[in-house]
Amino acid sequence: MSETLQPFLHDQVVVLAAPSQSWFAADGTMGGASIQGLYVSDVRVVSLLDYSVGDARPEHIGTSRLDAATARIDQLHRTLDAPGADPDVRSTLTRTARTDGLADDYVITSRLGSPVETTVRVRLATDASPLDAVKAGIELPAAPAPAPTSDGATWGDGDITATLSAPGAHIAIEGNQIVLEWSVTVPARGSAAVRWSLSAEDARAVVSGVDEVPEWGGVRVTASDRRFERWVGASLDDLAALRLTTTHAPGEQFLAAGAPWFFTLFGRDSIWAARMLLPLGTSIAASTLRVLAALQGTASNPDTAEQPGKIMHELRRGTLEIPGEGIVLPPLYYGTVDATPLWVCLLHDAWRWGMPEAEVEALLPNLEAALAWMRDSGDADGDGLLEYVDESGRGLANQGWKDSGDSVQFADGSLATGPIALVEVQAYAYEAALGGAALLEHFGRAGADEWRAWAAALREVFHEKFWLEDADGAYLAIALDAHKRPVDSMTSNAGHVLGTGLLSPAQAAVVARRLVTPDMSSGFGLRTMSTTASGYWPLSYHGGTVWAHDTAIAVSGLTREGRTEEADVLIAGLLAAAEGFDSRMPELHSGEADVSSPLPYPAACRPQAWSAAASIVVLSSVLGLDAADGELLVSSRPTVGAFAVDGLRAAGAAVSVQVDHAGDVVAASGPVAVG
Repeated sequence: MSETLQPFLHDQVVVLAAPSQSWFAADGTMGGASIQGLYVSDVRVVSLLDYSVGDARPEHIGTSRLDAATARIDQLHRTLDAPGADPDVRSTLTRTARTDGLADDYVITSRLGSPVETTVRVRLATDASPLDAVKAGIELPAAPAPAPTSDGATWGDGDITATLSAPGAHIAIEGNQIVLEWSVTVPARGSAAVRWSLSAEDARAVVSGVDEVPEWGGVRVTASDRRFERWVGASLDDLAALRLTTTHAPGEQFLAAGAPWFFTLFGRDSIWAARMLLPLGTSIAASTLRVLAALQGTASNPDTAEQPGKIMHELRRGTLEIPGEGIVLPPLYYGTVDATPLWVCLLHDAWRWGMPEAEVEALLPNLEAALAWMRDSGDADGDGLLEYVDESGRGLANQGWKDSGDSVQFADGSLATGPIALVEVQAYAYEAALGGAALLEHFGRAGADEWRAWAAALREVFHEKFWLEDADGAYLAIALDAHKRPVDSMTSNAGHVLGTGLLSPAQAAVVARRLVTPDMSSGFGLRTMSTTASGYWPLSYHGGTVWAHDTAIAVSGLTREGRTEEADVLIAGLLAAAEGFDSRMPELHSGEADVSSPLPYPAACRPQAWSAAASIVVLSSVLGLDAADGELLVSSRPTVGAFAVDGLRAAGAAVSVQVDHAGDVVAASGPVAVG
């Protein structure tokens, strides 16, 4: 039965430079776990990798992540030592992901007084397995046979072509395995090195990598709370490694959703990540908006869920089939209800943060089409709310950010049936309508009053339909089901409503209080579902786990509502979780509370774009960041102690801010106003 299980990731090491990623054990080997291997463009090209020195396996002593693309693995070689307890010969393997593959640099160092003659041997196994098949745990295709080249080998399946280069090595091919062998002399008290590299090209690729320095390359955070400093630093490094462009819009960068499963364009995820990064600049937001606008729906197609004006959900190199679930998604799939209003929100926010007006104005036709989708297709039954339903029978049953099949359930554990109107989607739509109206008015286009009236009507229906009451007081339902009944489980979705303008201050206070009660706040972030619900389980993907981005969205909303005390509770949880995950926050983690450090959700992506970007939401919250009239507005509070930030952006200009332990801004430079 084990062959049908999805691989676990939590105890694996990864180096990445999208669209390339390499997963391996801490000792650098590949092949001992089903996820391990080198992947380029969602195809695994190497499934096994092993080293030996002098016919003996190296002894692993430590692994360090130097940056997102580079890992250092330290090893010992006691079979080469002189007598005595101290190790005399050691090696360092530096593994570096590149956007087209991987390079290994292997250095053996000796302190002995005489030279060491030995052999370094590397064994690799070729592969051409699709990542989707690896994830599903299903039977994999036969490995392609390698062909020798002048300094290595090449192999492929007709679409993917991998090329291995190993200068100075003797190369032997044994079936689908390649053996590289170097005879080396390690001088007395000196070192010897070997190197091999691999690159791959995919004829079916829909994405390609980015090698240039990101717009946040100059951002630096120093903090008295080192957890905060380390989390932001690791996050920005991971985000740089997650950048991609599409083949249909080369040069327009966006953030891949996450490694390993979502190394591509995801409408919702890429939008949220770009939105969270706006204090660091508007370039990634602007290019994300453009790449999605170029794929905006123009026709109605139930098989792909495309509709006029709709923003897509995901882009793949081929059809995605999820075994056992009846899900078959086309390469370009539009099955999301929230990406379209979120696209409008990103455009509006990027404009406020200084996106050049000419670039904003060029996207106004796409804005008008997106708003029209909310009214004409998103609200299919005309009740003033946005709903979704899978019309194809092969798409996603749930099409909000909680898109697993059991994510929308009543408090008794029964599942809601569609069409479903999610609580947070109404808030996105409300914010989009008002933001869209502001843009239309500013640029002298018609329709602003219409969209303000549409938003007012949505607000009225929302407050009539979504409020519930239990023994602990009022709260917001997660959704309305097909019969317009409120789905009564208490969930984190309510946190997304905060800060959108849809709630009064009194209503925001009610939501804020419920989010930080012990049934929702785990101590390591906000649970997706209350522990009081029958369906709660701390390892349920959307029914009790904690998602960093979900918690961060609630933090942002709480801050915008002035509920900083509750925001600080959730920030403390995120900082504790970041520390527990060595500053690289996973896609999600367990909602368990009675533990000294957060438990992993073993199959979670790590890194994940919006989980990494959550650190910038915390930064924005503790600084009280906003933007207006070309200036950065700062109103700080002492959540993470004293700290300094260099590289924030306001209307394209650099901003530096220094905050003391009391939360007072003691120094600032650039276009900044201190509140």
